[in-house]
Amino acid sequence: MAVSLRVPEEVKKRIIRLAKAQARTAHAFMLEAIREKVEVEEARVAFYAEAERRLARMKKSGVGIPAGAVFEYFEHRAAGKAVPRPKPRKLT
Repeated sequence: MAVSLRVPEEVKKRIIRLAKAQARTAHAFMLEAIREKVEVEEARVAFYAEAERRLARMKKSGVGIPAGAVFEYFEHRAAGKAVPRPKPRKLT
């Protein structure tokens, strides 16, 4: 699939400069930049989809771990303390 992009002159100059520094063509540089952006966006979409599935499951079951317990757990772990994971419980 052929695609045509209108890239502002200042951006073109920056692309060319960066591509040369990496011994690559501007075309290869742009393809890699687009590929990286697509991968990041796919990962973001998958992350949010998984979050939505988990939230729906939690709402359906009524079982979860309160945010305060999660934050407290991570604060202790970040301080190097060995603490048990918080237990899921029925939410009200």
